[in-house]
Amino acid sequence: MNIPNKARVVIVGGGVIGCSVAYHLTKLGWTDVVLLERKQLTSGTTWHAAGLIAQLRATQNMTRLAKYSQELYGQLEEETGVATGFRRNGSITLALSEERKEEILRQASMAKAFGVEVEQISPEEVAKLHPHVNVQDATAAVYLDKDGQGDPANIALALARGAKNRGAKVIERTKVTGFRKDGRRITAVEWENDQGQGVIECDHVVNCAGMWGHEVGRKMGVNVPLHACEHFYIVTDTVPGLTQLPVLRVPEECAYYKEDAGKLLLGAFEPVAKPWGMNGIPEDFEFDQLPEDFDHFEPILEAAVNRLPLLAETGIHTFFNGPESFTPDDAYHLGLAPEMDNVWVAAGFNSIGIQSAGGAGMALAEWMESGQKPFDLGDVDISRMQPFQGNKTYLFERSKETLGLLYADHFPYRQKATARGIRRSPLHEALKAEGAVVGELAGWERANWFADKGQEAAYQYSWKRQNWFENSAREHRAIRENVGIYDMSSFGKIRVEGPDAEAFLNYVSASNLSVPVGKIVYSQFLNRTGGIEADVTITRLSETAYLIVTPAATRLADETWLSRHVGDHRVVITDMTAAEAVICVMGPNARDLLQKVSPNDFTNETNPFGTCQDIEIGMGLARAHRVTYVGELGWELYVSTDMAVHVFEVLREAGREMDAKLCGLHMMDSCRIEKGFRHFGHDISSEDHILEAGLGFAIKKTDVEFIGRPAVQAKREQGLQKRMVQFLLTDPEPLLYHAEPILRDGKTVGYLTSGNYGHHLGAAVGMGYVPCAGETVQELLASSFEIEVAGQRFAATASLKPLYDPKSERVKV
Repeated sequence: MNIPNKARVVIVGGGVIGCSVAYHLTKLGWTDVVLLERKQLTSGTTWHAAGLIAQLRATQNMTRLAKYSQELYGQLEEETGVATGFRRNGSITLALSEERKEEILRQASMAKAFGVEVEQISPEEVAKLHPHVNVQDATAAVYLDKDGQGDPANIALALARGAKNRGAKVIERTKVTGFRKDGRRITAVEWENDQGQGVIECDHVVNCAGMWGHEVGRKMGVNVPLHACEHFYIVTDTVPGLTQLPVLRVPEECAYYKEDAGKLLLGAFEPVAKPWGMNGIPEDFEFDQLPEDFDHFEPILEAAVNRLPLLAETGIHTFFNGPESFTPDDAYHLGLAPEMDNVWVAAGFNSIGIQSAGGAGMALAEWMESGQKPFDLGDVDISRMQPFQGNKTYLFERSKETLGLLYADHFPYRQKATARGIRRSPLHEALKAEGAVVGELAGWERANWFADKGQEAAYQYSWKRQNWFENSAREHRAIRENVGIYDMSSFGKIRVEGPDAEAFLNYVSASNLSVPVGKIVYSQFLNRTGGIEADVTITRLSETAYLIVTPAATRLADETWLSRHVGDHRVVITDMTAAEAVICVMGPNARDLLQKVSPNDFTNETNPFGTCQDIEIGMGLARAHRVTYVGELGWELYVSTDMAVHVFEVLREAGREMDAKLCGLHMMDSCRIEKGFRHFGHDISSEDHILEAGLGFAIKKTDVEFIGRPAVQAKREQGLQKRMVQFLLTDPEPLLYHAEPILRDGKTVGYLTSGNYGHHLGAAVGMGYVPCAGETVQELLASSFEIEVAGQRFAATASLKPLYDPKSERVKV
């Protein structure tokens, strides 16, 4: 095939993901599409995938993408003439303990809220659907009758055929060797094959290189953190009389089973995986297998012989070991790479590439077409990855764990155990010495709760009250009743400086930044539909400089958003995160504590809520921001990292006389949810309109143009379709985490976007959107609400105003 010298887009990689991106771009009318595959289509990972196609994922939008994949694969054969082998034979998930029972029943409740048909079934019903299973020790099971399986290679080939039928060029045996760049854009892709070498000029490039994605990303100038691991399965000899069966998953035994052409396939997601390819993938790798390691697989097989006794009587036809790529958080990478303006990524699918490929290809194609995410893709957006996560040693260590986490208990608050200790606050050791139990977010080690003397300073996971529940409750009460100190040094801090800083931030922010020096503004960055791209505070430091404070996990995404909208504005954007520690002093006695250690004036007259001032503290200096995310009087103290430990020691010593308590970030979350404060990535996202999120108060009341302003005006004219509602359970026992269904007058209408325990309010609190088109607030709140937890319904009080301190009087005293 003649290789063109120009294309609108070049897709690198011919696995199922690359084929899906090509298919969906051509479906949107892109004809100038070129896909380059180094060897042969599907020859990396796709060809040996198990082909399980489930509908339910951990969030609504990931479920939406998985359901789309199913529907697509059901139609592909008719469209392309290539048999996909897709069939809906259902799936069963078996629980063997009370904890796993609660997990799968919570998942079943979540499935209903996401529109996925699911049924709790008894062990006896499992035996009827899958007569070969030993269910003697089963505690529960769920059945999804629309789950299925397919032929992975043929699904990819059908997608490729569909793309070619609409004009795409799919070129095999052609390796991408390099990229030509102009600033933040790739202008051309360099290639070579047996016939020679050449260059394709292009407008866009998509990295669909699978387990080569990290290496290809580096050549592109982008960070794609993933690592290959060995993935094992066996296929039995033909089992006489074996008929079509549902896919069976037994997560506690790390195993899945599927029937395939009269044989059984047993696959494993073992707790400690074997990373592969640390020194690169061999140049000639194509449809290759890795060496057998029966000792590694043997514990899985031993449990499997007990679970399916027929395995003891059946020979093994194939022992297979092949590589698959895994990411640091077990979520795939999708979207526009932060480092470049025309490089897109779809890679790192963590053994769910077949079920994800259709939806991922559709979402990425729509994003490329419109320039905006079609819906919230925060779970998989490549911009969530921190730069250090491309470190090869980090990826090697983390990948040992992430493969096994697919089937591990998904306990709330579960912390990763590997590749830890990379980013530490200056206060890290001081807090650990005081009993801090540390969790990790975006690589940051953060104190989540404080153990008592003699208590084990470690998590004991459960779906019920965990071992730190009362510790966090005491920290919560200290914030509400006295004063607490906690470390928020992981805050992302972005400095925007230059003669046009005010005008620029007025354009990207929905709030008014024409404010005096020292003023702090709570704000959102909006997209064209009025959805929330960032939730930040912005402090005016000088006439020409501002500091934007963001959540730790979204610093890169927020900085990238700013950079892409600079235009002609004369500003410099700088990541200042590591320059300053942040020590929070919060609670009704916060002012008293600060006045003990600082000569400055913290009264309302000098330092009202929403302002900052430079202060002396101990023998050091800090900048005191009077803001709060816990709903109490308090300050965030921004201290240069060299003085942070000193300032902490001064506060800690002075605080002992007042019984000031060291607090962790679990406390911060339980306090913020009582106050109804939104959590970005859960309660608010790019898909949630700022007015429906209940954040209209933050929008500027001027005629200054800003991104999303027409969408805000349109929504005001049309009226709200949904509202963010806060719920308090009337029963103090159940716990809420996220995704529990919301029932209004007995009918499921939504799900909780976040949940936690309200220690002051005395029961679990949740937040979630409720449809309300054409309704008044009074009509909405006149309804009866319940929240479903693991199949049980619990009555809830609903409120649009914060359940705690609705007038925010406590923060302004």
